[in-house]
Amino acid sequence: MSLRGDLMKAARSLRIVVHGRVQGVGYRAWLADAAGRLGLRGWVRNRRDGTVEALLHADEATLETLIDACRRGPPAALVRDIERFEAAGTPPEDFEVRPTA
Repeated sequence: MSLRGDLMKAARSLRIVVHGRVQGVGYRAWLADAAGRLGLRGWVRNRRDGTVEALLHADEATLETLIDACRRGPPAALVRDIERFEAAGTPPEDFEVRPTA
């Protein structure tokens, strides 16, 4: 199997929900930019309950790098907690900012 095949096989999807002061501070745009720089696939959106939700698809090390960064977020954010959930299905080909759900 090729290196690319090995990396694709090692990729997995996580859904995260970020709690705290994460809306109205540029968190979605910040996360989309960070995910794009790291080459992740997935999406991010605000939720009506005041949290930010994201689907992240990458290899384990890249997922952990982004989640660690998500604990800080953009300068005006105040992250209290990040919930993680295994996710199934096919992620988008790139990283998208989606409307509030």
